[in-house]
Amino acid sequence: MSHQDVQSVVISDPFRFAADLRSLGGEVRIAALERLADFLANTDGVVSYRIDGSVDEQGKPRLRLVADGRLELRCQRCLEGMSWDLVLESVLQPVRPGQGIPDEELEDDEVDAFEVEADLDVIGLVEDEILLALPIAPRHENCDQPRPVNGEGKQSPFAVLAGLRGGGKA
Repeated sequence: MSHQDVQSVVISDPFRFAADLRSLGGEVRIAALERLADFLANTDGVVSYRIDGSVDEQGKPRLRLVADGRLELRCQRCLEGMSWDLVLESVLQPVRPGQGIPDEELEDDEVDAFEVEADLDVIGLVEDEILLALPIAPRHENCDQPRPVNGEGKQSPFAVLAGLRGGGKA
């Protein structure tokens, strides 16, 4: 496997790719996934991915995406880094622009339909699926909220209001 640049991996016809039962795999540097970087404490490392094309019983194209790696997410409680193992598996159905997606396919939790032009940006797809797989509010099992550097607690701006509320009897 080789490390991929963001712009370098394209499936020129994802419908033919699926029909021909082709596969594609590689690794991408986490630092190259710019939209993902906002959620990370650091961008070291790589994500491995593989896309396998297939066709379902009705002849509809399917792309199975598998990705894994170790991400350093930012804990939402203490704001420090926390290690998170990415284990991703998605089954995707490419749909041509303007082609409607039947309601029964929208309700199917096994397959996610997505609209695609002639070319499919593989790294963009991998990044989209990683973003969807991230925990909503990642946090350590046990951690404290950040404390002031000098050790003094900062008074809440609402403490003054609480004092006014208690003493305002007429």
